[in-house]
Order: sequence, then C-alpha cells, then structure tokens
Amino acid sequence: MFLDEVDEVDEVDEVDEVGVDEQATLLRAMEEKRFLPVGSDKKVEADIQLIAGTHRDLQDRVAKGLFREDLLARINLWTFQLPGLCERAEDIEPNLEFERDPQSTGIGQKTSLTREARREFLDWAMSLAASWSANFRDLTAAVTRMTTLPNGKRLRVSDVREEIQRLTGSWNADSGDPMASLLLPFFGPQQMETIDFFDQAQLATVLSVCQQEKSLAAAGRKLFAASRQARATTNDSDRLRKYLAKFGLDWKTISDRK
Repeated sequence: MFLDEVDEVDEVDEVDEVGVDEQATLLRAMEEKRFLPVGSDKKVEADIQLIAGTHRDLQDRVAKGLFREDLLARINLWTFQLPGLCERAEDIEPNLEFERDPQSTGIGQKTSLTREARREFLDWAMSLAASWSANFRDLTAAVTRMTTLPNGKRLRVSDVREEIQRLTGSWNADSGDPMASLLLPFFGPQQMETIDFFDQAQLATVLSVCQQEKSLAAAGRKLFAASRQARATTNDSDRLRKYLAKFGLDWKTISDRK
C-alpha cells in the first residue's frame, strides 16, 4: 500500500472500505502512475493495474457520498460477479474435508463424523435453507466450532443439529426482519426472490403456527378453524400437507427446525 499526504492507511479487505482520503491518493497514483512508498521521501513510478473486490453496490456508495465517482469510473473497467457459497453447493463437501484437516483446525487431529452426522450436515448445507451469508467465513467458523466444542470426540447428528441451529439463528438475527427470520431457515435468499411478497407473508404465518403446534393435525385445525365450519367433511392435515408441498416443505422438515 502507498502513502501520500495521508498520515495513516488502515488495512482493508475490500475497496469500498478505503477511506475518502485514501481514495483520493489511490486515484492520483493511478492517474499519475507515481506514488510515495511507505517510509520513503521520494516518489517512484509504476504502471498500476488495480484488481479490487467488494460485496457492496459501489454505485449506491457513490450516490451516498461514500465512494468517489471518479475513482469508480477509473477502476470499473471489467466487472465479474462471483457467486456466493450458497450458489456453489458443489464446493461445500470438499471444503468440509479441508477445514477438518489437522493443519486447518489447529487442534492436531482430524475430528471424525459419523456417516449420519456427515450426511445431516451436507444435506442441510447444500440445501436452499442454508444462506451462507458470510460465505466461506461461515463454513470455516461452523467446522471450527464443531471440531473444538465436543473436545475432539466423534461428531454425531446431535452435534451437527446444534451447529445448524446456531448458524440459522445468527442469520435470522442479522436479517432484522421477523418474516425473513421465519422463512430463511427453509429458503435461501435466491429462492426467496422467486416467492411473491403476498405468499411470503402467508407462508410465514403458516410456519409460525406449525412451529408452535405439536402435530400436523393440530396445526391444520388452528389454520383452518373458520373454513372447516362450512365443510361437511374435513381433513385439515391433508389441506396443510398440500399447502406445504407447494413450497417443497413437509412436516418433518419443519419439525427438525424447531
């Protein structure tokens, strides 16, 4: 990193985190092809090619006065959208094995999973219910917790479900949206975009009732309490089962997320 008329440059991961003063320095270095190295009193010449990454909308940052428009124009030559982990399910299994390696965990041993526990984690991790909002940081943290909290024992289904609940809870808390909190454990962000807002509101209510009741029949009776009065015969369980199936859900899936 270079320094020119700026007292301090903090380490950053993404270009949108660069401060306004540093943005001006960066732009000047790119345009003049000269910069002042840290600790030097003499500028050097360099043909700078900048490769930058961000997970934010830089046009929106410009509109809010947080990012220089002229700098964005300078660096926005080629743009590539990289898919998140939730869109790259095929990467989860090999990275699960990599993160469990003794060199990665730092605990000196590779924690084993029962076949059922491994399948439980992968089925959930590769489903739309896992949003992986922090991408590989989430996966690394999840594996680290699973391999250290049980004190190196063989991980079982209960250990995996505890971690799934922990991750899902953190994602729901981050969303700040009660309706999203109910839906995200079952649908990823991309799938949520395919469900009309009206259906999301209705489905959130249905899921809330299902999570409160002990059985499919009890949930059906509560949800259809009014309309069932006008029917000669009723099968609340079947009505609820068919409604859930429209969204790829079933009672077991919902019960496992309680």
